[in-house]
Amino acid sequence: MSNHETIPVIDLGPYLAGEAGALDRTAQELRVALTEIGFYFIVNHGIARDKIRAVFAEAARFHALPLERKMALRIDRHNVGYLPMKGDTLRTSTVQTVTKPNLNEALFIARDLPADHPDVMADRRFRSANQWPTDLPGFRETIVDYCDTLERLVQKLVRLYARALDLPAAYFDVPFRDLQYKLRMTHYPSVNGPVDDEFGIAPHTDTSFLTLLAPNDVPGLSVRARSGNWIEAPSMPDAFVVNGGQLLLRWTNDRFLATPHRAVNRTGGERYALAFFCDSNIDWPIASVPTCVGPDKPPKYPTAWYTDYMVQYQKRTYDLLADENKAAD
Repeated sequence: MSNHETIPVIDLGPYLAGEAGALDRTAQELRVALTEIGFYFIVNHGIARDKIRAVFAEAARFHALPLERKMALRIDRHNVGYLPMKGDTLRTSTVQTVTKPNLNEALFIARDLPADHPDVMADRRFRSANQWPTDLPGFRETIVDYCDTLERLVQKLVRLYARALDLPAAYFDVPFRDLQYKLRMTHYPSVNGPVDDEFGIAPHTDTSFLTLLAPNDVPGLSVRARSGNWIEAPSMPDAFVVNGGQLLLRWTNDRFLATPHRAVNRTGGERYALAFFCDSNIDWPIASVPTCVGPDKPPKYPTAWYTDYMVQYQKRTYDLLADENKAAD
């Protein structure tokens, strides 16, 4: 297969170890990945296997709860909480007309802000306290520790993105301090219908600057190459899958790709997935970086803010909030 149909593997080890020249060498690999296919694997990322497995175990433990206990944490206007089976329909897909809701259920976790945080007390959109199950000892601590660990990794990854865009390595340091993130802990039951009709999650692009998908022993992810072919992502031990989304397009003026992908669980068993969606600080203006615009490359998108963008996305996507969205309009 061509490079446009192969998901590359990027070894972070030399860069994270501070080896001479590794920052720019790794950034070059990243640039190729994000301009040719929009997905890549990372290995030697420093995240312990036991830490990842512990979060998968917590995801399974949560989704095994009775529905009424999960619905007590029903997803809210801040996009935290429980999304039940068939609770969202990806009408924003650019590669397929989607009419059926997704066959998955998910719990969304954001930064764990305390109840007395000024943004929480002001009920600021997408800066709320999380909704935690009260009867799963150790659940909250395990998830918060994992999110803290991934946040630190993202803050190292964005230095590679800066160099891949011919910017100073520290260019994204301030925007990605106190960054916005959501951990989506998803359960996919096995699907038996035709692949063009029933999806665990239908073809879509993420909204994020970058998404980290945890190493998964259970296959199901497919990526749409620029040729239109669907590539089955292999299960690679200990390797995170990373991709960009719609806000990365805005940051890079379409220089880097936001590649459509889908998930279908045909294993006959249960599949869980841990997707960590990352964006800049909620107050940072999202606009094309200087190296992606010029006299012959005007900005394709107006400056945007996370809150405004995500409000519109949520209205189009989450069926469970449809009545509330209409009322808000």
